Amino acid sequence: MKFSSSILSAALLVSASCSSAAAFSTHQRTVSSSSMRTSSSSTTFLASTTEKSAECSSSTATTITPEFAGARDQAIATLKAQLPPEALSTLEQPLTHFISEYFQSLSDSAAVGTKNPDGSEVTPQQAVKNMLTTLSYGLKYGLGKDKFIFENVRHMALRGADFNDTSVIDSRYEEDSLKEKLGPDVTTDFYAAGCEFFRPSMDLEHSVVLGQDNLKQAREQIDAGENVIFLANHQSEADPQVVSCLFETVGKEMGDLAAHVTYVAGHKVTTDALAVPFSMGRNLLCIHSKKHIDADPETKPAKSRQNMTAMNSMLKGLKEGGMAIWVAPSGGRDRRNVESGKIPIAPFDQKTVDMFRLMGNKSKVPTHFYPMAMVSYDLCPPPDFVEAGVGE
Repeated sequence: MKFSSSILSAALLVSASCSSAAAFSTHQRTVSSSSMRTSSSSTTFLASTTEKSAECSSSTATTITPEFAGARDQAIATLKAQLPPEALSTLEQPLTHFISEYFQSLSDSAAVGTKNPDGSEVTPQQAVKNMLTTLSYGLKYGLGKDKFIFENVRHMALRGADFNDTSVIDSRYEEDSLKEKLGPDVTTDFYAAGCEFFRPSMDLEHSVVLGQDNLKQAREQIDAGENVIFLANHQSEADPQVVSCLFETVGKEMGDLAAHVTYVAGHKVTTDALAVPFSMGRNLLCIHSKKHIDADPETKPAKSRQNMTAMNSMLKGLKEGGMAIWVAPSGGRDRRNVESGKIPIAPFDQKTVDMFRLMGNKSKVPTHFYPMAMVSYDLCPPPDFVEAGVGE
């Protein structure tokens, strides 16, 4: 993970839906004339924002303040002291870079007057706390003897033993095995922790959520026991947190919807030490994408079996109804064009879209598809080329 610019202004566009019973094409869709007018102007805004991403990030570089620089050095020293010797050669450099980028981001947030949700200022102490807490989770659950094992292809977010939601009773917290695994973290809300980590890096005041009428309709459909699938482009490793923080700006009901969403993700998010603590706080459905499943012929049969298990698990959830899914049919993140500096939107894979439509039909529960356009590249963007390192 890294930050390519100091502070992110994000954008989401939720377009009109189409049901699973309709013919759905990634190249063409039929919507009402009023929705088409809204989507047309909004899409133009999103496209121009994406194209200018590299230009903006290069023109907004600033100097970190002495207070944040000192806090950064403290965090790096703590990291080096805590990293196990066998991990130093592979993790020290990428994690040090991630720490430096994060403290730069929060320094710039503080400089422009960005506030926390409670109205308080963004501070170096906050940056240290967020970073060291996240790193401790990563070292413990991503590398250590207490490494968290995502046992099922469908993982339910760990919201903490004290999480107060009368509509959700998480019986896992009654199991001794989970209590022993989490230890003093048994009350930790890993969903909230992930949002709190990335929120100060987002310029939420100048970020936008477009198509809010469509979002409201999706919420009503879920409340009615129907299913909603968001077909999105994917730009940042922190896209789940971007969705949550931006939905929260619309209202509490939409914030609750974001927490309810199940994200279709590759298995790397459950094994990458830096990603693990964020993944622990998300509803996940782990599926190997077509882009990566053929990389190792020896593991392809096992990956195919895992995918079949994941599809059966998803179908079970769709049959139960009231399920919300976020999926990137492109199979990966949008990557920067190194020649132009622009970030083209990766094309959707038609077979992937058709597969989700088929699952919706097989569920026998009304299932609605909402295209979602995201501009979030500058927050933890992918490398320009596919790599196998930490954060990728």
